Amino acid sequence: MAVREQVNTTFLLAYPVMLSQLGQVAVGVADSMMVGRLGALELAASSLANSIFFVILMFGIGISMGLTPLVSKSFGKGKTHQISRLFSNSLLINFSTSLVLFGVVLLFSQNLSILNQPKEVEVLALPFLLIITASLLPLMVFQTFKQLVEGLSQTKQAMFITIAANLVNVFLNWLFIWGNWGFPELGFLGAAWATLISRILMMVLMGAYVLYSKRYADFGLRILRFKPNWTLCKRVLKIGIPTGFQFIFEVSAFSAAAIMMGWIGVNALAGHQIALNLASISYMMATGLATAGMIRVSHYIGKEDYKGMREAGMVAFGMVATFMFVCALLFFLLRFLLPTLYIDDPQVISLAASLLVLAGLFQLSDGIQVVGLGVLRGLEDVKVPTIVTFLAYWGLGLPLGYLLAFKLGFAEKGIWIGLLIGLTLTAGMLLYRFNRLSKKKINASNLS
Repeated sequence: MAVREQVNTTFLLAYPVMLSQLGQVAVGVADSMMVGRLGALELAASSLANSIFFVILMFGIGISMGLTPLVSKSFGKGKTHQISRLFSNSLLINFSTSLVLFGVVLLFSQNLSILNQPKEVEVLALPFLLIITASLLPLMVFQTFKQLVEGLSQTKQAMFITIAANLVNVFLNWLFIWGNWGFPELGFLGAAWATLISRILMMVLMGAYVLYSKRYADFGLRILRFKPNWTLCKRVLKIGIPTGFQFIFEVSAFSAAAIMMGWIGVNALAGHQIALNLASISYMMATGLATAGMIRVSHYIGKEDYKGMREAGMVAFGMVATFMFVCALLFFLLRFLLPTLYIDDPQVISLAASLLVLAGLFQLSDGIQVVGLGVLRGLEDVKVPTIVTFLAYWGLGLPLGYLLAFKLGFAEKGIWIGLLIGLTLTAGMLLYRFNRLSKKKINASNLS
């Protein structure tokens, strides 16, 4: 397939996933923008709660993503009879995972003081955290249906449902935060309730679409009355667990950065939340290209077309590099305007603007590393990338950020410089690994 055709096919797969992933982040972005109008303290509290929850959430999403490459590979091989069993066992895994993760958050919520945050922030953050954690179960069920259809190269359905749910979320924020239309005025906790309700809606709409659509009738999908297949569960978890840890190492690094920002002060934490929210928009859109790359790579593996597999992966790298370069320019040019969408505090705006310069610098590395993880996942290569992610963030990025911030006097900028170095190291190593493994598969196929 010509490069131009690869680009077109990848884009058609990626843009709905981009918008769908952007919709996931938009829940947090909309919450932050609307909560920010209440003040820096409320924004800092929601930042702390979201930082803790996001670590747990991304691990769960990583577990759910074990389904997609297996469905895509089975579809490429023409083994459609296996797709229903993969789906049912993945649903069981994801449902169980949501319960376990909910329990983890409940236990941790009793010991928030170990994070050494300002007491007033901690008190406000606790109820917010518990409410949004309740959204784990519906979100994980939604993810199961989403990963199934994406594995079948059908990515628009989740996009439409996610966008609709997020519009509902913003409207509910408006109702619950300020008590409009006679609803109780819940303050910043209203944003948490809106998030929970919108995620329940996502689950119901996605599940109803897949289970009642004629498009999927031939697969014989079952959510009840199926016999668990532990061999299939192991296959899903073999990809899902390392993927979950990949996400958790990266996301927890940014959450740890938020905690260190809290040691500097409320304004530093609020400014960090604004910059991170904006950076998460481009990151989650880049994950759309990563997902498209994963689908394309695993589909070609199923067809045993290794040259097409390599082309698909390299095209995804090129597309994300171009996209993230544009995002970096926007962050730099609009660094003083974008924070005003969240808050009107001049000190927080100035601090956030300085952090957006650094966020712009690591856009390229961020995009390349997330696509690297995606295309390697398509090869079912997850162990080494997981180790690379851990060492880059926790072995280098965070310790260096701590050193720069608290020992060398760079303050909040030092934390972000450390993360930038971790991102860049991860990106280079993952690009190198895909290049080497894809060439190896082509050479092996030529010899056979």
